[in-house]
Amino acid sequence: MSLEETVLKRIRPSEAETKRITDAAGRLKKKIVSYLKAHKHDINVMLVGSVAKGTFLSEPDLDMFLMFPDSVPEEEMVRIGLAAGEEILHGERMYAEHPYTRGDFDGLTVDLVPCYAIKDTSKLMSAVDRTPFHTEYVISRTDERLRDEIRLLKVFMKGIGTYGAEPNTRGFSGYLCESLTIYYGGFLNVVKAASEWKEGVTIALEKRGPAMLGPMVLYDPVDPKRNVASAVHIDTFATFIAACKHYLEGPDEKFFFPNEREPLTEERLRELSGERGSRLITVIFDTPDVNRDNLYSQIWKTRYALTRKLDSYDFTVLRAVHDMTKTKIIMIFELERDMLSKTFKHIGPPVWVRSSSSFLAKWKDNGYGGPFIDEGQWNVVAERRHRSVTEMLSDEVAVAGIGRDIVPETLMILGHDDTLRTADKNLLTELLDPKHPWDV
Repeated sequence: MSLEETVLKRIRPSEAETKRITDAAGRLKKKIVSYLKAHKHDINVMLVGSVAKGTFLSEPDLDMFLMFPDSVPEEEMVRIGLAAGEEILHGERMYAEHPYTRGDFDGLTVDLVPCYAIKDTSKLMSAVDRTPFHTEYVISRTDERLRDEIRLLKVFMKGIGTYGAEPNTRGFSGYLCESLTIYYGGFLNVVKAASEWKEGVTIALEKRGPAMLGPMVLYDPVDPKRNVASAVHIDTFATFIAACKHYLEGPDEKFFFPNEREPLTEERLRELSGERGSRLITVIFDTPDVNRDNLYSQIWKTRYALTRKLDSYDFTVLRAVHDMTKTKIIMIFELERDMLSKTFKHIGPPVWVRSSSSFLAKWKDNGYGGPFIDEGQWNVVAERRHRSVTEMLSDEVAVAGIGRDIVPETLMILGHDDTLRTADKNLLTELLDPKHPWDV
């Protein structure tokens, strides 16, 4: 028995589990239809997503779509759809690109989503109108064998940490996994092809749409104006390629079911930090009370903004990691230095340009010596505005370009020793001793 067959035996839902899930979906659909009839709404109900396609893994979500006639105003569609979700699921209203309700039914998580029942994806009326077309496309292009191959790819993606298009993962959606498996004809074919991918790889299952930019482009077979891989970040893309290369070199169940990593001890973390000669700081903000999906993208934005600010002030970021709890957003940066010299070399304009006269006038009485020529340009030794990283961040965080809902006034900074003593050991282990999931 091949490794892939062994993995499939572990991940393929049993007949009993499949029956439990499909029966629950059927009961839920009847309940929704009954509610709509009672409220005299002429709205079709459609099960979409992995359960409808037969590509689900254990404990899947149920995705139920309320398909409104295109004559209903969008405001009315949202109002009716959210009211139905509240009455049927007693769930939480979610706001991504499109409002919907998330709740529980018979032990399964359910997303109840209003959309328009359009006939053509070229005439989209809401952000989710193409989803039913995705479901129909995958059903029409797969058989039982290919559905199992899709399951393999999904579990592989989960194992290596690249599954999910959400802002915290920035990876491969379920529909992207399905599309890749359909295009290449199976899990191993995807892995072999991906091991040779380069940035900008372009795939069209049906029609090729307009030119698009991104680490990878997969034209949506039901709407070629859309890139199914638009959420894939360059680092996630590269991680998948690296995993495929390593898997072909040495197939192992760890790619599907990675070992949980034990965090390093504080003593070992201190040793690693000392060996590297780098310095650590922890930046902490209060977690704002906003939708988590929207917040994850702001956390990435904040991390990148602070990295740019630290680099611009010569502290130089080597690596960074982050995490979020219910109350705190935590970012740990490894820096080349956390203290700078009092002065630095300030490079001015070339001697022959007109603006050099104003540079000379500004710096002629400089306390650290007048301007001098180096490599054809005026230079001067100037005093730094900030010497310590804590002082710089405290002063600059509000103008660094952090996420809009992250409040700079809640900033707290821990220096090197406090970071090693109090920061989460899992985060510090990830920062100071990075390993891929399949290497643990």
